Amino acid sequence: MLRHALLSLWLCLPAGQTGGNPMEEAALASIERVVPEPSVADLLQAAAAVRSYLDPTPLVATTADNGALLKLECWQPTGSFKVRGAIAALAALPEHARRAGVVAASAGNHGLGIAYAAMRSGIAATVVVPATASPAKVDALRRFGANLVRHGDDYDAAEVYALDLAARGATYVSAYNDTHVIAGQASIGYELNEQIDEPLTVVTPVGGGGLAAGLTLWAAGHSNVRVVGVEAEASRAVSAAAAVGQTVTVPVGATLADGLAGNIEPGSITPVVLASHDTAMIAVSEAEIRHAMRFLAGQHGLVVEGSGAVAVAALLLRKIEVVGRAVALVTGRNIALPTFADAVGGDLA
Repeated sequence: MLRHALLSLWLCLPAGQTGGNPMEEAALASIERVVPEPSVADLLQAAAAVRSYLDPTPLVATTADNGALLKLECWQPTGSFKVRGAIAALAALPEHARRAGVVAASAGNHGLGIAYAAMRSGIAATVVVPATASPAKVDALRRFGANLVRHGDDYDAAEVYALDLAARGATYVSAYNDTHVIAGQASIGYELNEQIDEPLTVVTPVGGGGLAAGLTLWAAGHSNVRVVGVEAEASRAVSAAAAVGQTVTVPVGATLADGLAGNIEPGSITPVVLASHDTAMIAVSEAEIRHAMRFLAGQHGLVVEGSGAVAVAALLLRKIEVVGRAVALVTGRNIALPTFADAVGGDLA
């Protein structure tokens, strides 16, 4: 009941703005989609769809925290966990929507997931990315065969343009504010059920909140599992929204965690889910992100993008009260090599 009340409250409150171009702010503020919270049936259906395309990602021991484990989502075929939500969303499309194709806005990893899922499913996909998107991610998008459109200087502008394209007939698949995308990300939890049977604190990056929301809904069925979300200090849209009960504009600074940066769609369901389940949220600095990237490279031989390293950063800095064993999600590897070399080459600032 509380969750439904919170959702009703959100849909009645004024929409937030993107904080960018005024015309784009007005356009996005005028679009508020009602996105249902995934049901348990949605979670199970998504987990089955993901299982039919992807092998489980491994758990490996780490010294980031006593007894902690890393779940290596960076080993996905697209280099990121986002492929899970994309597979689930496209698998749920009715036949007429499959014929019309899909549109997505992405800083890179969601677009890669959509492109991969569309290629495997035989569905046409258009992906809108900001001009500032990582060159590594843009090159990978082209390899997967998506129709690539570059628009705007940030994710917010790309999202407005993608919504406009979708209004012409295709299905818009949000990177986070989508029932089936959220359910697809929850498939990580169902894999953990098969991989480890003990109390867990699952530490996850948060950008738009789709992964954290999916894991929170999965954890709701497990009394011995706690989820903690980690944002970049430079972009805290989800925790701000969860705290006040409505979408709000937050400042978005430059960050190595580019996949987590940006404001969120008005009326997004993800902060509602996190707030109604009291999911803990913390943030890490740019220096702490760099430190985690270097740790993962030096101790585990992993190339990890900034967005994928924030959960490990939180563990390394002992920012989380761990109950049971900590599992940190390492969520992506798609970073341009010069950016990675610069991030891991110097002393911690």
